[in-house]
Amino acid sequence: MKKIGVVGAGMMGSEIALTFALAGHQVYLTDRNLAQTNAAITNLQAVLSRGIKRGQFEPMQSERALKCITTGVELSGYEDCEVVIEAVFEDAVVKGETYQRLVPFLRDDCILASNTSSISITALSGNLLPEQRARFLGTHYFSPVTRMPLVEVIPGLDTAVATVDTMFDLLKSVGKEPIRVKDVVGFAVNRVLHMFFIEATRLVEEGVISVEDMDKACKLGLGHPIGPFELMDVTTNNLGLEVQDILHHHYGERFLPRPILRNIVAAGYNGKKYGRGWYKYVEGKRVIE
Repeated sequence: MKKIGVVGAGMMGSEIALTFALAGHQVYLTDRNLAQTNAAITNLQAVLSRGIKRGQFEPMQSERALKCITTGVELSGYEDCEVVIEAVFEDAVVKGETYQRLVPFLRDDCILASNTSSISITALSGNLLPEQRARFLGTHYFSPVTRMPLVEVIPGLDTAVATVDTMFDLLKSVGKEPIRVKDVVGFAVNRVLHMFFIEATRLVEEGVISVEDMDKACKLGLGHPIGPFELMDVTTNNLGLEVQDILHHHYGERFLPRPILRNIVAAGYNGKKYGRGWYKYVEGKRVIE
């Protein structure tokens, strides 16, 4: 078993950590402060509890997994990690600053992966020394990580073949289904997904359909397990807007975010964990109006 590091204890980072811990790996998870990492553990306890009720996890497996996760704020804890996954905010500057602080603590043979959903891996590798770029690549997980098997694996221009092979083997060993995707902004899935989001939002703006009926139509007519607006609320609307702005910058008008999305983000209606998004929530449960 490898020791895995995860930088960023938000929703994505904490569930990535849990995925590896469930497979028996020792995991070191950090964030800017202990309050954030403590909140992450509380969230993971809830994830495991729900998973046990669904029959996804066994109680003993869940208990062992939490014991495999060590939290902290010190980057020196990554010194003995064989793989480190960065899962900080979707911003090239924030990620670059993270690498510059992190890399001095990493082993020479450590693989560094970014969980970016839209930013070029080659561009991000510019924050690393040339000799470090062979061991750097993208691994884009999907939310909720403990239930979604897909991971997009994105090599940068200088990523070594051995790095990609090692990551594929590691992901398969923890129950994931990796696919290789070319290093283009937005990769593959997000380019399709955000086109879908943008058109669904346009239909609501034009008064063609309501938010609730659009979600119902996609679930009952297309067989989707969750509607587009429900999904945006889960993955957070501010992150969705950030990704669409990145895609718009690189690909033009087809990815222009709709004004209504900008408006709800400006109002702070960022999704389920904030109590308000496209829908209203109380203690994580949707309010039916």
